[in-house]
Amino acid sequence: MRIHIATDHAGLEFSTQLQHHLAEQGHEVVDHGPLDYEPLDDYPAFCIRAAQAVVRDQAAGIEALGIVFGGSGNGEQIAANKVRGIRAALVWSIATAELAREHNDANVIAIGARQHTFEQVTSFIDRFVETPFSNEERHVRRIGQIAAFEIDGSLEPDPRAATGAPAGGESADEIDPEAG
Repeated sequence: MRIHIATDHAGLEFSTQLQHHLAEQGHEVVDHGPLDYEPLDDYPAFCIRAAQAVVRDQAAGIEALGIVFGGSGNGEQIAANKVRGIRAALVWSIATAELAREHNDANVIAIGARQHTFEQVTSFIDRFVETPFSNEERHVRRIGQIAAFEIDGSLEPDPRAATGAPAGGESADEIDPEAG
């Protein structure tokens, strides 16, 4: 499998170790992170490039996943999720790694390099890579809804709309401009 990785300065040491770990398992690793340690570098471009590469590979029929690192993994997950077709999950345990693939068909995971040991990180990644998507109808349906919103903004109908109740937590004053 091809695995695209990216990090900023916070995960650079993990990234280097991880590349060796994944290569030893027979994976092709493509690094989209910095070449050298720069304490003020910015993660968005690195993570977005890795996410774009995952989408390109998957569209070409190449089995590919992505892993992005940072101090907490939060910003890296947000950046990766800006790429259409990416489902990036923040992973902090074996269970979240497994469920990210099994239920959400996540194609990128984000991990906080400052939050875990290298052994923990590799166990999360190994579980993520080895876990297949379940293809259960409910999960396929939900992923389809996310993809539809990403493409054209469409959402399932709001069940409150048929009852006349305020939708989305809005108050009646926000809905009725005549209300006073």
